[in-house]
Amino acid sequence: MNYNQHKPMKTPGLSPVKPNHRIQILDIWRGFAVLGIFVVNIEIMNVVFMNQDVFSEQSSGPFDTVILRISQLFFYNKFFPIFSFLFGLGIAMQLEKLKLKKKNIIFMLKRMLFLWIIGILHILLVWGGDVIHLYAILGVFICYLYRLRKRCLLILATYFLLFPFYDLIAEYIFSWINFSPEKVLANYDFNAVTEILRNGTYTEALNFRILEYFSNLPVLLIALAPIAFSMMLYGAAFVRSGQLLNLENFIFKSKKTFIWLAIITNMYRLIFLFILPNFDMYRDDFFNPIWFKLMVISDTFFGVFYIWLIAWLWFTGKLTGVLSAFQSVGKMALSNYILQSIIGVIIFNGIGFSLYQKLSLAQCFFTAIGIFIFQVILSEIWLQYFKFGPLEWCWRCLSYGKLFSIKKERS
Repeated sequence: MNYNQHKPMKTPGLSPVKPNHRIQILDIWRGFAVLGIFVVNIEIMNVVFMNQDVFSEQSSGPFDTVILRISQLFFYNKFFPIFSFLFGLGIAMQLEKLKLKKKNIIFMLKRMLFLWIIGILHILLVWGGDVIHLYAILGVFICYLYRLRKRCLLILATYFLLFPFYDLIAEYIFSWINFSPEKVLANYDFNAVTEILRNGTYTEALNFRILEYFSNLPVLLIALAPIAFSMMLYGAAFVRSGQLLNLENFIFKSKKTFIWLAIITNMYRLIFLFILPNFDMYRDDFFNPIWFKLMVISDTFFGVFYIWLIAWLWFTGKLTGVLSAFQSVGKMALSNYILQSIIGVIIFNGIGFSLYQKLSLAQCFFTAIGIFIFQVILSEIWLQYFKFGPLEWCWRCLSYGKLFSIKKERS
């Protein structure tokens, strides 16, 4: 499987907390991740996985090549780990609050159940590239594993990140249940998919997207789930260690470590892109999975570097005006990422502008940036009048089993 082509799918933000108890940097991290995720996912909305090779051969230009390299170095596979880390961190924070209130874990299990339902509805009604339901399932395990000591959490996180045999396990399971993901879309070719998504009805496009979800199960289970689970465990361990309570000091003390992390991981990315393909061992059946595994690990830890870098800029007072713009989007991360899916359907499918496979890589990139700027403005306006994003409010009410006021009191 070519993990370099399998880009991260959408993912949710952290569990909502009371507005007056929010940690600003967490919202900034979320908002930054919302931008990065959409830069990647808009390409999948424009061209589904099964059509990407043919499309790139037909439409790649010099400027697209530059954008591709930028995306490979700074976007692909970097933001999914950030969301996963923050999700695990958010669950751990909620569990610590439950401890103080002497409440049991049932509340968190309810939250994960309703998050799973939101994810399934996202798949059924909007877009098949959802991982919210996966996050909800993995979140249940995090709720129970958080009882372990920090060292145990770190060992488990590292094990799940480095474990090399996910492909073989998935192949065995699919064979055992007689499921063949590649046969799910056997009746669709390049032209048929293009016609359905560009000019078809909402129902036709939706039916295809659901089938596409099942055909992409290997990506979900082999490429995404292990990274998500390991990073959730790292996030939980970070809370367990107490470093979150002394975050500013941790950020300054770890400067050299994270700079070296960025240098080493991006050096491997450059080697992977420009040097390794020139050697036969890159294509060797034994070594090829190793190179890709190292690439996934490098991208994951470069995403961790992003987390550190944003916090360092924030605590040193650099670019605070720019970083503050991410905060409002981060407060409504769940609503904003669902909104991105809705906007994508309108842009690319037949119910909207029918631009499926009509945008170049560069046009997708700048469209994502433009839409994110729109989301910054919209989020700022929304939060002037309301306490929560609309989906955050729904999730909160369902989790607590009561109706909260969403409007801000006007003085």
